[in-house]
Amino acid sequence: AAFDVPGTGVTGLFGPSGCGKTTILRCVAGLQRLPGRLTVEGETWQDDAQGIFRKAHERPIGYVFQEASLFPHLTVRENLLFGSSRAGNINRGTHFSLGEIIDMFGLAGLIKRAPTALSGGERQRVAIGRALMSQPRLLLLDEPLSALDRTAREDIYPYLESLHQTLEIPCLYVSHDMTELERMADTLVLMEHGRVLASGPLSSLEADPALPLMRAPDAAVTLAGQVTDLDASYGLSHISVNGGLIIVPDPRARLGDEHRLRIKASDVSFTRARPTRTSILNCLAAKIISVNHQQADDVYVNVVAALGENGQGAHILGRVTRKSQEALALEADTPVFVQIKSVALVAR
Repeated sequence: AAFDVPGTGVTGLFGPSGCGKTTILRCVAGLQRLPGRLTVEGETWQDDAQGIFRKAHERPIGYVFQEASLFPHLTVRENLLFGSSRAGNINRGTHFSLGEIIDMFGLAGLIKRAPTALSGGERQRVAIGRALMSQPRLLLLDEPLSALDRTAREDIYPYLESLHQTLEIPCLYVSHDMTELERMADTLVLMEHGRVLASGPLSSLEADPALPLMRAPDAAVTLAGQVTDLDASYGLSHISVNGGLIIVPDPRARLGDEHRLRIKASDVSFTRARPTRTSILNCLAAKIISVNHQQADDVYVNVVAALGENGQGAHILGRVTRKSQEALALEADTPVFVQIKSVALVAR
């Protein structure tokens, strides 16, 4: 399982249960040892050929587990301060003060409570804050939302997204939920049966015909964009993405806002001519990159197109029937118009 990822932003480790995601995280943390080599920002933490193995307590990391694992005999404030007591001389990451962590995770009203008096989402917010109080150079999150119900996950997402925007250190984020990583990850490491199938920018792997993500029932692509215009009378924002402009209902939008858009393959259709009268707001020029059959006799076909007249923009994925693909003669290099029925704002 070998990969290189950027020294900033969130890298998602994705794959089915048992594929080795948590094992990799534990090896990075030094909690488990398997033969190999690990360097972080040019610093070697493990190199078996040279007999180097930095022990877990010597590694400048913050680790957040599936369960919050707070100390039950300490208050929220004392749990946070326990993280800072670990910082010592080994952790030289972004410095967070107690006040900053309290504000970042909305903990002001909880600071005197015991962990038993907190909800699951509140406990996990404290656990992430405690990990950051150790001033880590690398943050590891092992399915931090898997133990929470849907409501609690939705409550904690804004805090994680805020953290994503402000954190200057790299983060490895393990999950088996692709929609979770579509909200958080910049880079993706795709795993299967203990091996790395691919790694790279999230949007690139989502639209790669050689990878299983495209064949998933809920396949989608994630695009980054910025609000360049507002239609206040209808509550619509115009978001510029690589290769086009996408209109999204968002009455709270402000000019310059950066967004992450999720477009499901099932919400994309293709036409050879620009439609003149349609209720679909988004119809963008594009060029087909590839046509990929799910199976030889399958009803559906996955079509990857690049936005823009010359097909130089972001890749979009559409799932259409074989009959539609043949009727429209959708093949590589065919100029088309992409109609997008629905767009989800997955992160602000």
